[in-house]
Amino acid sequence: MNLPFAWPRNLAEAKPLQEQLARQVRQSPLPGAIRTVAGIDAAFVGDRIVAAATLFDYQTLEFLCSAHAVREVTFPYIPGYLSFREAPAFLAALEQLPSPPDLVIVDGQGIAHPRRLGIASFLGVLLGRPTIGSAKSRLVGEYVEPAMERGAWTPLVDRGEEVGAVLRTRSGIRPLFVSPGHLITLSEALAAVLHCTVRYRLPEPQRVADRLAAQLKRELPASC
Repeated sequence: MNLPFAWPRNLAEAKPLQEQLARQVRQSPLPGAIRTVAGIDAAFVGDRIVAAATLFDYQTLEFLCSAHAVREVTFPYIPGYLSFREAPAFLAALEQLPSPPDLVIVDGQGIAHPRRLGIASFLGVLLGRPTIGSAKSRLVGEYVEPAMERGAWTPLVDRGEEVGAVLRTRSGIRPLFVSPGHLITLSEALAAVLHCTVRYRLPEPQRVADRLAAQLKRELPASC
């Protein structure tokens, strides 16, 4: 993917770029119908990151294909700036899918981030496509535990702003932390995550990407 900027190497270079990208995030209704949905996740192997992307038919949730990419990590570990470590591999994996998905569900945060630019929002702005953050744990915000039945949710609020929701995708199972990434509203994000969650806690595209990333991590040599 050709980017309009040089990839930052340190915090001094990343901070103004993060602020610039955060200003471009839009929480707006979906721009069109969703025909295909992708899920993406990653795993670290030493100084490398392996990203796995899956593509599904949105209506039927039929698995269509998958792709992956391995990249060297070039950005230091700095809390709140992890997108600069992960995004190159994520973008490379998504580029290998046969067609751009209409929606991407990212294992991570959307606007539920200290500066409102989690990895889902980061990717959404760079791709110009709707994205959702579907995280297994909370990064920011306060919430009340939702009811135990599937579909129950409560707002995730950070510094007085609703940045997402705590969603029960299966009855009696730990909830997910869902937040809009880019070009989607919170209500649409919740509906899409529930639609894609069939039998397990995670939406199916994200779940299969999670499993694929773990498998690739096991198969990738510790050093090369």
